[in-house]
Amino acid sequence: MTLPMNWDEWTAHDATALAERVRKRELTPAELAAQAAAAIELVNPATCAVVEVFDDVVADPLKDGMDPAGFFAGVPFLMKDLGPTMKGRLQEMGSRLMRGNRAAADAFLTGKMRKAGLNLIGRTTTPEFGLCSSAENPAVYVTRNPWSLDYTTNGSSAGTAAAVAAGVVPLSHATDGGGSIRIPAGANGNIGLKPSRGVFSIAPGLSDISGYVSTQGCQSRTVRDTAAFVDQCRGGAPGEFMPYWKADEPYAEMIRRDPPPLRIALSHEWGDYRATPHIVSELERAGRFLERLGHRVEWAKPDIDYRAAFQAQTLCYISNFAQTISSLLALRGLERPSPDLLEPMCIRVWQLGMGTSYTDRFRMQAAFNTTSRGFGEFFEQWDVVLTPITALPTPPIGTTEYLTISDNPSVHDWFENLWRNFAYTPLTNLCGIPGISLPMAWQESGLPLGIHAQARQANDGLLLQLAAQIERALGGKWNDGRRPGVHVANP
Repeated sequence: MTLPMNWDEWTAHDATALAERVRKRELTPAELAAQAAAAIELVNPATCAVVEVFDDVVADPLKDGMDPAGFFAGVPFLMKDLGPTMKGRLQEMGSRLMRGNRAAADAFLTGKMRKAGLNLIGRTTTPEFGLCSSAENPAVYVTRNPWSLDYTTNGSSAGTAAAVAAGVVPLSHATDGGGSIRIPAGANGNIGLKPSRGVFSIAPGLSDISGYVSTQGCQSRTVRDTAAFVDQCRGGAPGEFMPYWKADEPYAEMIRRDPPPLRIALSHEWGDYRATPHIVSELERAGRFLERLGHRVEWAKPDIDYRAAFQAQTLCYISNFAQTISSLLALRGLERPSPDLLEPMCIRVWQLGMGTSYTDRFRMQAAFNTTSRGFGEFFEQWDVVLTPITALPTPPIGTTEYLTISDNPSVHDWFENLWRNFAYTPLTNLCGIPGISLPMAWQESGLPLGIHAQARQANDGLLLQLAAQIERALGGKWNDGRRPGVHVANP
Protein backbone atom coordinates (compact mmCIF):
# COMPACT_ATOMS: atom_id res chain seq x y z
CA MET A 1 0.00 0.00 0.00
CA THR A 2 1.29 3.45 -0.93
CA LEU A 3 1.07 5.93 1.93
CA PRO A 4 0.34 9.62 1.30
CA MET A 5 3.44 10.84 3.19
CA ASN A 6 6.86 9.63 4.14
CA TRP A 7 7.43 9.26 7.89
CA ASP A 8 9.37 12.49 8.32
CA GLU A 9 6.46 14.36 6.73
CA TRP A 10 3.92 12.49 8.84
CA THR A 11 5.60 13.37 12.12
CA ALA A 12 6.23 16.97 11.04
CA HIS A 13 2.45 17.47 11.02
CA ASP A 14 0.49 17.96 14.21
CA ALA A 15 -3.24 17.21 14.26
CA THR A 16 -4.13 20.82 13.42
CA ALA A 17 -1.91 20.75 10.35
CA LEU A 18 -3.28 17.37 9.19
CA ALA A 19 -6.84 18.66 9.53
CA GLU A 20 -6.00 21.75 7.50
CA ARG A 21 -4.65 19.58 4.68
CA VAL A 22 -7.86 17.54 4.70
CA ARG A 23 -9.92 20.74 4.46
CA LYS A 24 -7.79 21.78 1.47
CA ARG A 25 -8.52 18.33 -0.06
CA GLU A 26 -4.84 17.48 -0.20
CA LEU A 27 -5.47 14.42 2.00
CA THR A 28 -8.48 12.34 3.03
CA PRO A 29 -9.44 10.94 6.44
CA ALA A 30 -9.04 7.42 5.02
CA GLU A 31 -5.47 8.19 3.95
CA LEU A 32 -4.65 9.56 7.39
CA ALA A 33 -6.15 6.49 9.07
CA ALA A 34 -4.18 4.16 6.80
CA GLN A 35 -0.95 5.99 7.64
CA ALA A 36 -1.66 5.76 11.38
CA ALA A 37 -2.44 2.05 11.08
CA ALA A 38 0.84 1.53 9.22
CA ALA A 39 2.65 3.45 11.96
CA ILE A 40 1.20 1.11 14.57
CA GLU A 41 2.47 -1.88 12.60
CA LEU A 42 5.95 -0.35 12.55
CA VAL A 43 6.47 0.42 16.24
CA ASN A 44 3.95 -1.63 18.20
CA PRO A 45 6.03 -4.84 18.21
CA ALA A 46 8.63 -2.92 20.24
CA THR A 47 6.46 -0.69 22.43
CA CYS A 48 3.19 -2.66 22.83
CA ALA A 49 1.28 0.63 23.03
CA VAL A 50 -1.87 -0.27 21.08
CA VAL A 51 -4.22 -3.05 22.13
CA GLU A 52 -6.47 -3.07 19.07
CA VAL A 53 -6.86 -1.28 15.75
CA PHE A 54 -10.41 -0.84 14.44
CA ASP A 55 -9.86 -1.92 10.85
CA ASP A 56 -13.40 -1.00 9.85
CA VAL A 57 -13.02 2.70 10.71
CA VAL A 58 -9.54 2.74 9.19
CA ALA A 59 -11.17 1.65 5.94
CA ASP A 60 -14.29 3.82 6.41
CA PRO A 61 -13.68 6.75 8.81
CA LEU A 62 -17.39 7.70 8.77
CA LYS A 63 -18.60 4.29 9.95
CA ASP A 64 -18.89 5.15 13.67
CA GLY A 65 -20.31 8.64 13.27
CA MET A 66 -17.22 10.83 13.00
CA ASP A 67 -18.21 14.29 11.73
CA PRO A 68 -15.85 15.19 8.86
CA ALA A 69 -16.89 18.84 9.21
CA GLY A 70 -15.51 18.94 12.76
CA PHE A 71 -12.34 20.86 13.58
CA PHE A 72 -10.05 17.81 13.32
CA ALA A 73 -11.57 16.74 9.97
CA GLY A 74 -10.92 13.02 10.41
CA VAL A 75 -7.52 13.02 12.13
CA PRO A 76 -6.87 9.51 13.54
CA PHE A 77 -7.09 9.29 17.32
CA LEU A 78 -6.46 6.51 19.82
CA MET A 79 -8.55 5.92 22.94
CA LYS A 80 -7.07 4.78 26.23
CA ASP A 81 -8.75 1.49 27.15
CA LEU A 82 -10.28 3.10 30.23
CA GLY A 83 -12.80 5.89 30.63
CA PRO A 84 -15.20 6.93 27.85
CA THR A 85 -16.82 3.97 26.14
CA MET A 86 -17.26 3.46 22.40
CA LYS A 87 -20.46 1.77 21.24
CA GLY A 88 -19.88 -1.82 20.16
CA ARG A 89 -16.17 -1.73 20.98
CA LEU A 90 -14.25 -3.69 23.58
CA GLN A 91 -13.15 -1.88 26.72
CA GLU A 92 -11.06 -4.28 28.81
CA MET A 93 -9.34 -1.80 31.17
CA GLY A 94 -6.05 -3.71 31.27
CA SER A 95 -7.70 -6.51 33.23
CA ARG A 96 -8.37 -10.20 32.68
CA LEU A 97 -11.61 -9.66 34.61
CA MET A 98 -12.87 -7.42 31.80
CA ARG A 99 -11.88 -9.52 28.80
CA GLY A 100 -14.65 -9.48 26.23
CA ASN A 101 -16.36 -6.46 27.83
CA ARG A 102 -18.12 -4.64 25.00
CA ALA A 103 -19.74 -1.22 25.46
CA ALA A 104 -23.42 -0.78 24.70
CA ALA A 105 -23.18 2.96 23.95
CA ASP A 106 -20.86 5.88 23.40
CA ALA A 107 -20.06 7.94 26.47
CA PHE A 108 -20.95 11.63 26.28
CA LEU A 109 -17.31 12.66 25.76
CA THR A 110 -16.90 10.05 23.02
CA GLY A 111 -19.71 11.79 21.16
CA LYS A 112 -17.96 15.14 21.60
CA MET A 113 -14.77 13.66 20.14
CA ARG A 114 -16.60 12.31 17.12
CA LYS A 115 -18.36 15.66 16.60
CA ALA A 116 -14.93 17.34 16.75
CA GLY A 117 -13.87 15.25 13.75
CA LEU A 118 -11.60 12.79 15.54
CA ASN A 119 -11.53 9.32 13.97
CA LEU A 120 -11.30 6.86 16.88
CA ILE A 121 -9.24 4.08 15.31
CA GLY A 122 -8.11 1.95 18.25
CA ARG A 123 -7.36 1.33 21.94
CA THR A 124 -4.17 1.97 23.91
CA THR A 125 -2.82 0.15 26.95
CA THR A 126 -3.42 0.89 30.62
CA PRO A 127 -2.48 -0.88 33.86
CA GLU A 128 -5.34 -2.77 35.46
CA PHE A 129 -8.13 -0.21 36.02
CA GLY A 130 -5.49 2.53 35.85
CA LEU A 131 -4.46 1.93 39.46
CA CYS A 132 -0.68 1.74 39.19
CA SER A 133 2.14 3.53 37.44
CA SER A 134 2.95 1.19 34.54
CA ALA A 135 1.11 -1.04 32.05
CA GLU A 136 3.27 -3.95 32.99
CA ASN A 137 1.74 -7.34 33.68
CA PRO A 138 3.24 -10.12 31.53
CA ALA A 139 -0.10 -11.96 31.66
CA VAL A 140 -1.74 -9.03 29.85
CA TYR A 141 0.93 -6.86 28.18
CA VAL A 142 4.10 -4.89 28.91
CA THR A 143 4.27 -1.40 27.42
CA ARG A 144 7.78 -0.03 26.91
CA ASN A 145 9.19 3.48 26.64
CA PRO A 146 10.16 4.34 23.04
CA TRP A 147 13.10 6.41 24.30
CA SER A 148 14.58 3.25 25.84
CA LEU A 149 12.82 -0.10 25.79
CA ASP A 150 14.45 -1.01 29.09
CA TYR A 151 12.20 1.48 30.87
CA THR A 152 8.52 1.82 31.59
CA THR A 153 6.40 4.61 30.11
CA ASN A 154 4.93 5.27 33.55
CA GLY A 155 1.15 5.43 33.62
CA SER A 156 -1.59 5.01 33.66
CA SER A 157 -1.99 6.50 30.15
CA ALA A 158 0.86 4.26 29.10
CA GLY A 159 0.00 3.28 25.53
CA THR A 160 -1.07 6.79 24.63
CA ALA A 161 2.28 8.15 25.84
CA ALA A 162 4.29 5.64 23.83
CA ALA A 163 2.16 6.04 20.68
CA VAL A 164 2.39 9.84 20.62
CA ALA A 165 6.12 9.82 21.40
CA ALA A 166 6.87 7.22 18.70
CA GLY A 167 5.08 9.26 16.03
CA VAL A 168 2.06 6.99 15.57
CA VAL A 169 -0.49 9.78 16.02
CA PRO A 170 -0.06 13.44 16.97
CA LEU A 171 -2.83 13.38 19.57
CA SER A 172 -4.32 10.64 21.75
CA HIS A 173 -6.81 10.25 24.60
CA ALA A 174 -5.68 10.00 28.21
CA THR A 175 -7.21 10.01 31.69
CA ASP A 176 -5.90 11.42 34.96
CA GLY A 177 -6.91 10.48 38.51
CA GLY A 178 -3.61 11.43 40.16
CA GLY A 179 -1.16 12.21 37.36
CA SER A 180 -2.00 9.63 34.70
CA ILE A 181 -1.96 12.14 31.84
CA ARG A 182 0.99 14.15 33.07
CA ILE A 183 3.39 11.55 34.49
CA PRO A 184 3.65 9.39 31.35
CA ALA A 185 3.70 12.54 29.19
CA GLY A 186 6.70 13.64 31.25
CA ALA A 187 8.61 10.37 30.84
CA ASN A 188 7.93 10.16 27.09
CA GLY A 189 8.49 13.74 25.97
CA ASN A 190 4.86 14.70 25.30
CA ILE A 191 2.62 17.57 26.40
CA GLY A 192 0.01 16.49 28.94
CA LEU A 193 -2.68 18.78 30.37
CA LYS A 194 -4.94 17.76 33.24
CA PRO A 195 -7.75 20.30 33.04
CA SER A 196 -9.66 21.85 35.90
CA ARG A 197 -12.75 20.24 37.31
CA GLY A 198 -15.79 21.15 35.21
CA VAL A 199 -14.18 20.91 31.74
CA PHE A 200 -14.64 17.34 30.43
CA SER A 201 -17.73 15.35 31.33
CA ILE A 202 -17.43 11.80 32.66
CA ALA A 203 -21.13 11.15 31.98
CA PRO A 204 -23.16 9.05 32.02
CA GLY A 205 -21.52 6.61 34.44
CA LEU A 206 -19.97 9.15 36.82
CA SER A 207 -20.14 12.80 37.77
CA ASP A 208 -17.71 15.25 39.34
CA ILE A 209 -19.23 14.29 42.70
CA SER A 210 -18.86 10.53 42.35
CA GLY A 211 -15.67 10.74 40.29
CA TYR A 212 -14.06 13.34 42.58
CA VAL A 213 -10.46 13.26 41.36
CA SER A 214 -10.63 11.71 37.89
CA THR A 215 -10.75 13.62 34.65
CA GLN A 216 -10.17 13.21 30.92
CA GLY A 217 -7.79 14.79 28.45
CA CYS A 218 -5.13 14.07 25.87
CA GLN A 219 -1.44 13.94 25.17
CA SER A 220 0.01 15.78 22.21
CA ARG A 221 3.20 17.08 20.66
CA THR A 222 2.09 20.72 20.24
CA VAL A 223 0.33 23.18 22.51
CA ARG A 224 -2.13 24.18 19.81
CA ASP A 225 -3.37 20.60 19.46
CA THR A 226 -4.05 20.37 23.19
CA ALA A 227 -5.76 23.77 23.14
CA ALA A 228 -7.95 22.74 20.20
CA PHE A 229 -8.86 19.44 21.86
CA VAL A 230 -10.07 21.26 24.97
CA ASP A 231 -11.95 23.86 22.92
CA GLN A 232 -13.73 21.22 20.86
CA CYS A 233 -14.51 18.57 23.49
CA ARG A 234 -15.26 20.49 26.68
CA GLY A 235 -18.71 20.85 28.18
CA GLY A 236 -21.15 19.13 30.49
CA ALA A 237 -23.82 16.56 29.70
CA PRO A 238 -27.46 17.05 30.68
CA GLY A 239 -27.94 16.48 34.41
CA GLU A 240 -24.47 17.35 35.68
CA PHE A 241 -24.30 18.08 39.41
CA MET A 242 -22.53 21.38 38.88
CA PRO A 243 -22.29 23.93 36.07
CA TYR A 244 -19.53 23.37 33.54
CA TRP A 245 -17.59 26.56 32.97
CA LYS A 246 -16.37 28.05 29.71
CA ALA A 247 -13.31 30.15 29.00
CA ASP A 248 -13.76 33.78 27.98
CA GLU A 249 -12.22 33.01 24.61
CA PRO A 250 -11.15 29.86 22.77
CA TYR A 251 -7.77 28.60 23.91
CA ALA A 252 -6.71 28.28 20.27
CA GLU A 253 -6.91 32.08 20.11
CA MET A 254 -5.60 32.78 23.60
CA ILE A 255 -2.34 30.88 23.09
CA ARG A 256 -1.34 33.17 20.23
CA ARG A 257 -0.52 35.82 22.85
CA ASP A 258 2.20 35.57 25.48
CA PRO A 259 0.98 35.75 29.07
CA PRO A 260 1.87 38.81 31.12
CA PRO A 261 4.91 38.52 33.40
CA LEU A 262 3.96 35.84 35.92
CA ARG A 263 4.78 35.15 39.57
CA ILE A 264 6.13 31.59 39.38
CA ALA A 265 6.97 29.54 42.47
CA LEU A 266 9.47 26.67 42.27
CA SER A 267 9.20 23.71 44.62
CA HIS A 268 10.40 20.15 44.93
CA GLU A 269 9.82 19.80 48.70
CA TRP A 270 6.26 18.50 48.78
CA GLY A 271 5.65 17.58 52.38
CA ASP A 272 7.75 14.51 53.17
CA TYR A 273 8.81 14.04 49.56
CA ARG A 274 11.94 15.39 47.84
CA ALA A 275 13.37 15.14 44.33
CA THR A 276 16.83 13.80 43.55
CA PRO A 277 19.65 16.35 43.14
CA HIS A 278 19.72 15.89 39.36
CA ILE A 279 15.97 16.44 39.05
CA VAL A 280 16.23 19.54 41.26
CA SER A 281 18.96 20.91 38.98
CA GLU A 282 16.70 20.38 35.96
CA LEU A 283 13.87 22.22 37.72
CA GLU A 284 16.24 25.10 38.48
CA ARG A 285 17.30 25.16 34.82
CA ALA A 286 13.64 25.45 33.79
CA GLY A 287 13.20 28.28 36.29
CA ARG A 288 16.13 30.21 34.79
CA PHE A 289 14.63 29.72 31.33
CA LEU A 290 11.35 31.25 32.52
CA GLU A 291 13.20 34.17 34.10
CA ARG A 292 14.73 34.91 30.70
CA LEU A 293 11.17 35.07 29.34
CA GLY A 294 10.43 37.87 31.81
CA HIS A 295 8.77 35.98 34.66
CA ARG A 296 9.56 36.34 38.37
CA VAL A 297 10.72 32.98 39.73
CA GLU A 298 11.30 32.19 43.43
CA TRP A 299 11.18 29.20 45.75
CA ALA A 300 7.77 28.85 47.44
CA LYS A 301 5.05 26.26 48.01
CA PRO A 302 1.50 26.06 49.36
CA ASP A 303 1.25 26.11 53.15
CA ILE A 304 -0.86 22.98 53.71
CA ASP A 305 -0.77 19.77 55.74
CA TYR A 306 0.75 17.58 53.02
CA ARG A 307 0.66 14.44 55.11
CA ALA A 308 -3.08 14.81 55.76
CA ALA A 309 -3.68 15.61 52.08
CA PHE A 310 -1.93 12.46 50.86
CA GLN A 311 -3.70 10.34 53.47
CA ALA A 312 -7.03 11.68 52.22
CA GLN A 313 -6.05 11.10 48.60
CA THR A 314 -5.07 7.53 49.43
CA LEU A 315 -8.39 6.89 51.16
CA CYS A 316 -10.22 8.31 48.15
CA TYR A 317 -8.44 5.89 45.82
CA ILE A 318 -8.92 2.87 48.06
CA SER A 319 -12.62 3.45 48.74
CA ASN A 320 -13.53 4.47 45.17
CA PHE A 321 -11.61 1.55 43.70
CA ALA A 322 -13.31 -0.95 46.01
CA GLN A 323 -16.76 0.21 44.95
CA THR A 324 -15.81 0.17 41.27
CA ILE A 325 -14.56 -3.41 41.51
CA SER A 326 -17.61 -4.51 43.48
CA SER A 327 -19.88 -3.10 40.78
CA LEU A 328 -17.97 -4.91 38.05
CA LEU A 329 -17.98 -8.17 40.01
CA ALA A 330 -21.76 -7.91 40.51
CA LEU A 331 -22.28 -7.49 36.76
CA ARG A 332 -20.51 -10.83 36.32
CA GLY A 333 -22.37 -12.57 39.12
CA LEU A 334 -19.26 -12.71 41.32
CA GLU A 335 -18.96 -11.88 45.01
CA ARG A 336 -15.17 -11.84 45.29
CA PRO A 337 -12.33 -11.23 42.84
CA SER A 338 -10.33 -14.26 41.78
CA PRO A 339 -6.51 -14.16 41.65
CA ASP A 340 -6.86 -15.58 38.15
CA LEU A 341 -8.74 -12.46 37.07
CA LEU A 342 -7.44 -9.60 39.23
CA GLU A 343 -3.89 -8.59 40.11
CA PRO A 344 -2.86 -9.12 43.76
CA MET A 345 -2.60 -5.47 44.84
CA CYS A 346 -5.97 -4.73 43.25
CA ILE A 347 -7.48 -7.51 45.38
CA ARG A 348 -5.86 -6.12 48.54
CA VAL A 349 -7.09 -2.59 47.75
CA TRP A 350 -10.61 -3.96 47.20
CA GLN A 351 -10.51 -5.85 50.51
CA LEU A 352 -9.34 -2.80 52.44
CA GLY A 353 -11.63 -0.35 50.69
CA MET A 354 -14.79 -2.33 51.36
CA GLY A 355 -14.36 -1.53 55.04
CA THR A 356 -14.40 2.24 54.52
CA SER A 357 -17.06 3.98 56.62
CA TYR A 358 -18.99 7.17 55.99
CA THR A 359 -17.04 8.69 58.88
CA ASP A 360 -13.80 7.90 57.02
CA ARG A 361 -15.15 9.54 53.87
CA PHE A 362 -16.36 12.59 55.81
CA ARG A 363 -12.87 13.10 57.25
CA MET A 364 -11.44 12.64 53.77
CA GLN A 365 -13.74 15.35 52.42
CA ALA A 366 -12.70 17.68 55.25
CA ALA A 367 -9.04 17.20 54.31
CA PHE A 368 -9.90 17.77 50.67
CA ASN A 369 -11.54 21.05 51.64
CA THR A 370 -8.68 22.37 53.78
CA THR A 371 -6.11 21.33 51.16
CA SER A 372 -8.02 23.02 48.37
CA ARG A 373 -8.44 26.18 50.44
CA GLY A 374 -4.70 26.19 51.14
CA PHE A 375 -3.88 25.98 47.44
CA GLY A 376 -6.44 28.72 46.82
CA GLU A 377 -4.71 31.03 49.29
CA PHE A 378 -1.36 30.25 47.70
CA PHE A 379 -2.62 31.24 44.26
CA GLU A 380 -3.70 34.62 45.61
CA GLN A 381 0.06 35.40 45.74
CA TRP A 382 1.39 33.25 42.91
CA ASP A 383 0.20 32.59 39.35
CA VAL A 384 1.94 29.24 38.83
CA VAL A 385 3.80 26.67 40.90
CA LEU A 386 6.45 24.70 39.05
CA THR A 387 7.68 21.27 40.15
CA PRO A 388 9.29 18.30 38.43
CA ILE A 389 6.78 15.78 37.11
CA THR A 390 8.29 13.10 39.39
CA ALA A 391 10.62 13.12 42.38
CA LEU A 392 12.57 10.03 41.28
CA PRO A 393 13.74 8.66 37.92
CA THR A 394 11.46 6.57 35.69
CA PRO A 395 11.75 2.91 36.80
CA PRO A 396 13.20 0.20 34.58
CA ILE A 397 10.85 -2.49 33.32
CA GLY A 398 10.35 -5.11 36.01
CA THR A 399 10.37 -2.75 39.01
CA THR A 400 7.44 -4.51 40.65
CA GLU A 401 7.26 -2.36 43.79
CA TYR A 402 5.20 0.21 41.84
CA LEU A 403 2.97 -2.34 40.12
CA THR A 404 -0.30 -4.02 41.03
CA ILE A 405 1.48 -7.37 40.62
CA SER A 406 3.52 -6.34 43.71
CA ASP A 407 3.66 -8.82 46.60
CA ASN A 408 3.72 -6.01 49.19
CA PRO A 409 1.22 -7.12 51.87
CA SER A 410 0.47 -3.53 52.95
CA VAL A 411 -1.78 -1.38 50.77
CA HIS A 412 -0.81 1.79 52.62
CA ASP A 413 2.91 1.05 52.33
CA TRP A 414 2.44 0.39 48.59
CA PHE A 415 0.72 3.77 48.13
CA GLU A 416 3.36 5.53 50.23
CA ASN A 417 6.00 4.12 47.91
CA LEU A 418 4.09 5.51 44.91
CA TRP A 419 3.93 8.96 46.50
CA ARG A 420 7.69 9.04 47.09
CA ASN A 421 8.14 8.99 43.32
CA PHE A 422 4.90 10.48 41.99
CA ALA A 423 4.49 13.19 44.61
CA TYR A 424 3.75 16.32 42.61
CA THR A 425 0.63 15.48 40.62
CA PRO A 426 -2.06 13.93 42.90
CA LEU A 427 -2.99 17.05 44.84
CA THR A 428 -3.84 18.80 41.57
CA ASN A 429 -6.62 16.24 41.20
CA LEU A 430 -7.69 16.60 44.83
CA CYS A 431 -8.09 20.37 44.39
CA GLY A 432 -9.60 20.22 40.91
CA ILE A 433 -6.97 22.63 39.54
CA PRO A 434 -5.16 22.42 36.20
CA GLY A 435 -1.68 20.97 35.73
CA ILE A 436 0.44 20.53 32.63
CA SER A 437 3.61 18.54 31.97
CA LEU A 438 5.99 20.12 29.47
CA PRO A 439 8.98 18.26 27.90
CA MET A 440 11.68 20.70 28.97
CA ALA A 441 14.19 18.56 30.87
CA TRP A 442 16.10 15.28 30.96
CA GLN A 443 16.70 12.42 33.34
CA GLU A 444 20.18 11.04 33.91
CA SER A 445 19.10 7.89 32.04
CA GLY A 446 18.50 9.92 28.88
CA LEU A 447 14.72 9.75 29.20
CA PRO A 448 12.69 12.97 29.04
CA LEU A 449 11.66 14.68 32.26
CA GLY A 450 8.51 16.75 32.29
CA ILE A 451 8.33 20.06 34.11
CA HIS A 452 4.96 20.35 35.84
CA ALA A 453 3.09 23.67 36.07
CA GLN A 454 -0.05 24.14 38.19
CA ALA A 455 -2.38 27.13 38.48
CA ARG A 456 -5.58 28.16 40.25
CA GLN A 457 -8.84 26.51 39.28
CA ALA A 458 -10.09 27.55 35.81
CA ASN A 459 -6.71 29.03 34.88
CA ASP A 460 -6.15 26.29 32.32
CA GLY A 461 -5.82 28.94 29.63
CA LEU A 462 -2.97 30.64 31.48
CA LEU A 463 -1.04 27.35 31.62
CA LEU A 464 -1.59 26.85 27.89
CA GLN A 465 -0.49 30.44 27.22
CA LEU A 466 2.69 29.86 29.20
CA ALA A 467 3.27 26.55 27.41
CA ALA A 468 2.83 28.23 24.03
CA GLN A 469 5.24 30.99 24.99
CA ILE A 470 7.83 28.37 25.96
CA GLU A 471 7.18 26.45 22.72
CA ARG A 472 7.80 29.58 20.65
CA ALA A 473 10.97 30.39 22.62
CA LEU A 474 12.22 26.86 21.88
CA GLY A 475 11.48 27.26 18.19
CA GLY A 476 8.93 24.47 18.50
CA LYS A 477 11.67 22.03 19.49
CA TRP A 478 10.47 20.26 22.61
CA ASN A 479 12.94 17.62 23.86
CA ASP A 480 15.73 19.72 22.32
CA GLY A 481 14.46 18.59 18.92
CA ARG A 482 15.38 14.96 19.62
CA ARG A 483 13.16 11.97 18.98
CA PRO A 484 13.10 8.56 20.67
CA GLY A 485 15.02 5.53 19.44
CA VAL A 486 11.80 3.73 18.56
CA HIS A 487 10.05 6.09 16.15
CA VAL A 488 8.23 5.71 12.87
CA ALA A 489 10.74 7.97 11.09
CA ASN A 490 13.80 6.06 12.30
CA PRO A 491 15.36 3.56 9.90
